[in-house]
This record gives sequence, C-alpha cells and structure tokens, in this order.
Amino acid sequence: MARIRPIPISLLPAMLLGAVLSSSAPASEPSSWLEIRSTHYTVITDAGEKKGKEVALRFEQMRAVFATLLMRDRLNEPVPLTILAFRNDKSYYQSAPLRQGQPIDVPGFFLPGEDQNFIVLNLFEEESWRAVAHDFAHLLLNYNYPPAAGWFDEGLAEYFSSIRVDDKKYEIGGDPELRFAIIQDLPQNQQEGRNPAKSLTELLGGQVWLVLPDLLTMKHDTSSYIEGTHHTLFYAQSWMVMHYLLHEKKLPQTGTYFDLTENQHVPADAAIEKAYGVTAAQFDQAVKEYFRSLTPLFAALDASRQAGSKPNPPQVYQFPEIVAPEDRVIAANAFREADARAVTAEVEIRIPERREAGLKELEALVRAPETAPNKIEPKDDKKNPLLVTAVGNEVAHRVLAWDHIQRKEFDAAAEELADAAALNQNDMWIRYYLSVLKYRIAQSKHIDIIGSPTMVQDLRAVLEWYPEFADAYDLLATVHMKGGVQVAAMQAERAAIQLSPRNQQYVYNMAEIYITDKKWEAAVTLLERLKASGNPQIAAAARDRLGTIPNEQKYGISAAAAAAASKLSTQPSPFDVLEQDAAKRAAADKAPSTGTADKRPAKFLQGRLVGVDCSQSPAAVLTVTSGGAVLKLRTADYKSLPLIGADAFSCAWNDRAVSVNYKAGGAADGDLVSVEVR
Repeated sequence: MARIRPIPISLLPAMLLGAVLSSSAPASEPSSWLEIRSTHYTVITDAGEKKGKEVALRFEQMRAVFATLLMRDRLNEPVPLTILAFRNDKSYYQSAPLRQGQPIDVPGFFLPGEDQNFIVLNLFEEESWRAVAHDFAHLLLNYNYPPAAGWFDEGLAEYFSSIRVDDKKYEIGGDPELRFAIIQDLPQNQQEGRNPAKSLTELLGGQVWLVLPDLLTMKHDTSSYIEGTHHTLFYAQSWMVMHYLLHEKKLPQTGTYFDLTENQHVPADAAIEKAYGVTAAQFDQAVKEYFRSLTPLFAALDASRQAGSKPNPPQVYQFPEIVAPEDRVIAANAFREADARAVTAEVEIRIPERREAGLKELEALVRAPETAPNKIEPKDDKKNPLLVTAVGNEVAHRVLAWDHIQRKEFDAAAEELADAAALNQNDMWIRYYLSVLKYRIAQSKHIDIIGSPTMVQDLRAVLEWYPEFADAYDLLATVHMKGGVQVAAMQAERAAIQLSPRNQQYVYNMAEIYITDKKWEAAVTLLERLKASGNPQIAAAARDRLGTIPNEQKYGISAAAAAAASKLSTQPSPFDVLEQDAAKRAAADKAPSTGTADKRPAKFLQGRLVGVDCSQSPAAVLTVTSGGAVLKLRTADYKSLPLIGADAFSCAWNDRAVSVNYKAGGAADGDLVSVEVR
C-alpha cells in the first residue's frame, strides 16, 4: 500500500492532539524481544528477561558508584539513553562499527547522538557492559561536572573503567588496560593475547614520568567520544593522579584548583600550592609513593604474564554493593519484532559504514503493510474531511524523520512525522522531532517559528515524559525568547545549562536571551568566557556577537540585523510551500459545497475567540479577532473539528486565546481546519 498524502507541518499538531484515531491493527506477531525499564534506563534485548534485567541492574549500579566518586546525591542524564543488547555475536557484529573493514573486537560500544544516546552490547560475552565503562564515565562527567582539564576527565574515566559489579559488591582501582599475555579459549587451548601494548602499570613502572605541571596543563580534547589508544604515559599518569585524589578524598580541593586555573588564571604550580597545601614537587612525590604502595597492581601484572592465570584478578579496592537487586524496580514488557528492527536500523544509520544497510531496512519497514490505515474523518465525509492514511512501522517513520531533519530535508521529514503520528499519536519522540523541525526551518530560512504556541505545548509534554531533557528546555527557551517572554526564556535556558553544564551552545543561547532583554553586562560576561572556547564555532560566534553589542546598545538593533530583516521580509514561509505542495496532492480534501478538490492553502492565525454561533448545529461559526481584524470561521461539524488544548468543543466559548488553522474564503471569513484553545 502507498501513503495517500503527506500532512503539512502546520496541520500536524492537530493530528497529534486533536484527533481520535480509529485503528484496526492485526494481532501482534510473536516476538523474542523485550523492553526492560529500570529507574533510569531502557534496555531492548532478545536475550531473555533474566539477562535483560541484569543489564539494567548493572548500569544502575555503575551509575550509583559514579555518583559516589563524584560525591553527588543525584546525577543528571539530560539526553535519553537506550541500551540495545543482542543475545549473540552474529546480530551484534552486523550492527557494530567497522575498523579497517572488520567489526570492532570489543563486546560493546557507545553511540552518542544529539537527540538520544545508544549503548550496544553483545551479551554472548561475559560482563560486556565493562567494555563501555570508559565512555559511560565520560557521559556522566559531561552532564554532572563543570568543564575540566583533559587529565581529570581521562584519569577519572580510566579509573572508573576498571569497575566490576555483582549482586554483593563492586570492585574498582585495577589497571583498565591490562591484557593477559596468555589466554585460554573455551576448549582450554592456550594462545597469545591480542594486545601486546604496555599496560598503565608498566608505563608508570618506568623511570620517566611527565613533569606534573606539564601533565596538568596538557591540551587534550575530551569533547569527542572517539579516542585513540589509552596505552600512553598521559593516560597512565592521569589515571594514577585521579587514583590518588579519589583515595585521599581530595576532590573538593580539586574543585578549588580548577577555579584557580580556569577562572582566575593562576599558574598550575601556584594553584597546586593554594588548593592542596603542598608544592608541585611534593604533590608529584606523593602520587608516586601512592602508586608504589598499590601491590595488587603489580600482582595482577605478574599474573598476566603467566599461563593459566585467571583473566580477572582482584581489584585494588572492594566495597559492599550500594544498589542491590531488590533496591530497583525493573519491569519487563513485550517489544514488537518490527520495532526492534527499527531501533537496530536507527543505530546503524548513525554509523557511517552501516548507514546504507540501516536505511534499506527502514525503507522496508515503512512500506510493509504492518498496520491497517488510520483515518480521521467527520461523520459526514462529504464535508471537508481530514483523511490520513499511513502504513508501515511507526518507529521507522519517526527515525527517518529525524534523519531527514539532520540533513535539512524538511519536506520529507514532515511527511514521515505525519505518517508516524497517524500510526501512533502517543509517541513523545514525534512531538519532540516536530518541535526541532519547526525550529530548524525557522533557523535555516531566517524567519519566525511557525506555530509557536503548539510548539510550547509539545515541549511541555516532552518534559513531562522526560523531565531532564536539556535540549527540550533549550528549544522552549528559544520559543519564549522569540515570543518576548524573557523571564520564561531565562528560566528554561538556565534549566538546560544546569542539566548539561558543559554544553556551550546553551551558554551562548543564554547570552542571546540577555541581549534580547537588554541585560548587556550579563551577556558580555558570558560571551567573553565563550570567546576562549576550545570549540572554534562557539568561539567565533562569541567574538562576532561581542562586536555587534555596542551598535545594538546605541541604536537598538544591529545594522546587520536590520539589513537581514529587510532582505528576508519578502521570502515565503517554507510552511506555505509545504502546504501549497500538499494542497496540490490533497485529492481527499473536498470543498464543503461543490465537491471539487479544495486547493486553498491552510493559513495559521493567533487571536482571540470572542463568540461561537451554533444556531445551525452541527455547523458552527467562530468569531476570531486578531490585530484589529475580525474573521468569521466556519466548521461544518463542530463535533469532529480537530481540537488542541480541549477535550470537547463548546458553543459557550468566549473571550479565549486561540490559534487556528483555516482556509480563507474571503478577506474576513474562511473554513476551519483545526483550533487550539489556550
């Protein structure tokens, strides 16, 4: 079956909230997949309930251990994380990244994303979650600790990546880069280990260490999750410095050190003395003596060189487990096979070398007649029905929508979101992606955001679903700023920054809010800090913005902004283009009286509803005022009119703020498509 037609973006909110979909879906197909939900994580797996719950528990345990290391009562995770856990090698390696044409040789990988993060595991391997512990530590650091030097981030991530957890205890502090020279396979055959590189213990056992101030001031980009080898002196010494600081409980002094170096620009030597109360030489000596005292490291190194040794020697430190199985409610639910295929393909299209295969799978899923068509139609289908027919897998549709948004293919994204909404109006990802789509169109065309009230409503719903979603707060701040509600904009942007303190784009956006509200000093303070950013785009934008502020203070608007506004004022809205294109293909939309195709483009209006005339029920005429103009907008059947913000239509409505989609009849009248009541 083919899709009947796409829905214009401006009509999609009505589809999401105002329509009651009738669906006759076939019985669910048998599936071996489960969705496991714990307090903070979602695990999608075909390895069975026991294995899936174990994965969820281990990540809850690792999260709790990390909170203890950072001395935090709670942790933020402002980007949703999904864990995809395959039961066997074959499925895992078909989706894993390639290195020199071959799948990676570790049983887990982390895949960051702007909208959501993924962790993918091979549960055929024991403790596969340990393979992503380093990246997991970076993820939690980025969301819960201010920007820090490379040695701190990499040292803590290496320390954490040695972690082992079970139901009774957790162990930590071992050498995370230790590899056994002789290993045994399952039939007990001995063979040489795969990685002959020196471990961190071996590197530190040499005679030469980096001079401490050099280590602490070394430039090391920690913004990317793609790293080279960890078998270097930088990683080894960073690991041991953090080992020492954590064991000696000197994290508060380390925060003081960063304040001195990052904010007050105190040299490293002087900052060490002020923060820790010792000279740099004394600090360096203390770390070396601490390293030599860690006898379990040297015992593990000796064991790694002997045949028949167990590959998991005891760690340096052992503690009682702080998250026991009974301490977490972990629920398991059936997960449809087609949805699992769509999620797997979603992972694949985010890996360049897997993208083609992932797209092929998604296209197959959106074309398959998996679900019967959904229709939205009034009782009398001769009176301007709104007909939506979609087939295929809803998850696949919204995954393709996000992919189109990333590539600025906005028409295609709108079509996929319309199909996804027709299949499942309760998926909050659709409302989030629709908000992003509106913002990206406005940003690329330098126009106002179309449908801002609905966008605010969608984002609030998304935040009810995932209260820590920092990007939803950031988008909400942008809408409020454009709408002139500066206090609400500041509150939303501040929430985004608190949830993701290292996201410098949020800080830049806060500076823009300050500028809009004429808080010049606050804006300059933020921009001065950002112009020294390690992100070249942010640094350049901050420098440029600082250059425009004096002109805006003097004249109220920058010359560049005025010229741009004049140049762009005549550009048509991309929503108009989409709606006009959709109208040409809208064979299902009939004019109320003539029965011919209604080719009028839908228009959007914000105003005030001052009265409703239901004297010709079920028809109704709404009187709406906006900017001094008065419009009479008719609906043939108010009982089937798509509504937003209200459960049912009322003929008693008056003096209500509304947003309407309508098709103009003349200068002061038209036919309603949908109504949002605020």
